[in-house]
Amino acid sequence: IEPASGGILALVSMPGYDPNLFVDGIDPQSWDALNTSPDKPMVNRALNGAYPPGSTFKPFMALAALSLGKRTPGQAIADPGYYMFGNHRFRDDKVGGHGMVDMYKSIVVSCDTYYYTLANDLGIDNIAAFMGQLGFGSRTGIDIEGESEGVLPSPEWKKKRFKKPEQQKWYPGETISIGIGQGYNAYTPIQLAQAIATLANDGVMYRPHLVKHIDNRASGERTYIEPQPLKTLALKPEHIEVIKQALVLRYWISILGL
Repeated sequence: IEPASGGILALVSMPGYDPNLFVDGIDPQSWDALNTSPDKPMVNRALNGAYPPGSTFKPFMALAALSLGKRTPGQAIADPGYYMFGNHRFRDDKVGGHGMVDMYKSIVVSCDTYYYTLANDLGIDNIAAFMGQLGFGSRTGIDIEGESEGVLPSPEWKKKRFKKPEQQKWYPGETISIGIGQGYNAYTPIQLAQAIATLANDGVMYRPHLVKHIDNRASGERTYIEPQPLKTLALKPEHIEVIKQALVLRYWISILGL
């Protein structure tokens, strides 16, 4: 997504199918093969597939921590390679841990323990409220059909999702996995792209759109689609800059293979 306009620069869903099948009207055999394939090629995964975001969720957790005053960039924790919650051990991806980890390092090395701890400190209500304003769990309004809402977990969502009372209760341990983009988290790739574009655009969110302009064949007139700002998030520039700097460092370390 182009952050300053919401224009879609690239959109891919795999596996795909041959669009030439539809040019002269698709035959019944090909139509049946597409719809019964276990690969589900007719599903636009960029808009309709909802997946746990994993570590891509962590920078937004860090931004929530800064915005809500739960962390400062230099505030560090000791990571032994796990986080204990009651009698349950939530393991880090690195055996033995990452040592002392501040916010910058937590993003650069993608430290699970940092975000287990942070999720518990933030609480599920704060996480859900903050991520909701970034568009997680809501349709973006892109100009093409088939978009899913995804799942933004919260105690309210769980009460609606499950029928049995014992399944409706939100347990504190469920919040821990939410912090690393796992658990009940399920978002579409377009939601994640919109959130990162909003971060890149300093908190200004645009409606994603595929159509750049519409041509009138009869008159030759071309009408351009104007960017549609949806909202401006109340984020402090210095907080956004912290996340941007950490992401840039993470990018170069991954490129250089360090």
